[in-house]
Amino acid sequence: MAKIVAVSVSPKKGMRKINVEKAVVKADYGIEGDAHAGDWHRQVSLLASESIAKMQAKGLDVSPGDFAENLTTEGIDLLALPVGARLRVGREALLEVTQIGKECHSRCAIYYQAGDCVMPREGIFARVLAGGTIVPGDTVDIVKA
Repeated sequence: MAKIVAVSVSPKKGMRKINVEKAVVKADYGIEGDAHAGDWHRQVSLLASESIAKMQAKGLDVSPGDFAENLTTEGIDLLALPVGARLRVGREALLEVTQIGKECHSRCAIYYQAGDCVMPREGIFARVLAGGTIVPGDTVDIVKA
């Protein structure tokens, strides 16, 4: 069963995020209190805990939120999801995948702090179709692949 292992936000872009107990997501906006929220296609970012584990195996001292992801998942192959896939997170939130990975034009603060950044290679981005509250432990279900 796929689930959320961490929920993270930050006040500025390009920095590690802080893990929080819950996040309120708003349709067509993103996560309240997060720098990436707004009227665009990358309102929420997701990264698998399995990707973080690969970086830890390389000796990096990293944990959920350190790659600026909002939602750290477990048990779902994020990279296998096509653009347009829809994910139900918890009971209410509905996300639509809008982008797989990203181009990193320069090495950001995360790269220099962590020694590498896996987000451009293994992170995915989504917009919020239906809002709600997301907490660690919430299930993640693919409702449209």
